[in-house]
Amino acid sequence: MTICHLQKELIAPMTYVVVELCVDCKYTDCAAVCPVEAFHELPDRLYINADTCIDCDACVPECPVEAIFADTNVPENYAHWTQINIDEAPNYPVISQKIPALHGPACTGPEE
Repeated sequence: MTICHLQKELIAPMTYVVVELCVDCKYTDCAAVCPVEAFHELPDRLYINADTCIDCDACVPECPVEAIFADTNVPENYAHWTQINIDEAPNYPVISQKIPALHGPACTGPEE
């Protein structure tokens, strides 16, 4: 095995991350377009499963509150959300369809 091959195996594939901007909004347009069912649903937000995400970018333009970032491009103030998604997503059920948004009191996104 070459050093280059070994190094490639150690680098985790890129994934997308849902950050705090989703909390209390829970728009699910992103989950509906995900081709691999990488989104997991909590009562007040979604997470992306890093092991399932294929880095297709389909979800990003669907989020009306811009709460989804590439893990290499997460703003510093949301950086801890990468690990939260990794740790927590597998603990919740998969969501793959659009349901009405939560749009709770802290949500700044548009009404549906």
